Amino acid sequence: MKNPNVSHQRLVNVHQAKTHLSRLMDEARAGETIVLAKAGRPWARLMPLEPPLPQRIPGRLSALGPLLHPEALLEPLTPDELADWDASSLPQAPPLP
Repeated sequence: MKNPNVSHQRLVNVHQAKTHLSRLMDEARAGETIVLAKAGRPWARLMPLEPPLPQRIPGRLSALGPLLHPEALLEPLTPDELADWDASSLPQAPPLP
């Protein structure tokens, strides 16, 4: 019985995979999914990893110039701004113990 999950994927036996592992890894990194077979039966899957999340780069916005009013970042929110913040759909921090 055929496995429906591997119908569109290339099947490679273990001996062939051991012989050509470096090339198969390059093909997987390029986006191909390779199914490794043992005795002709699907056994494992060689596939690309998820791309890493982009790292935060400090100073990325420095090209826009300095903030016009940096002291505004430290001012408390007005009651209207606070109400809007509380009503937003942003995830809420858990309450402190």
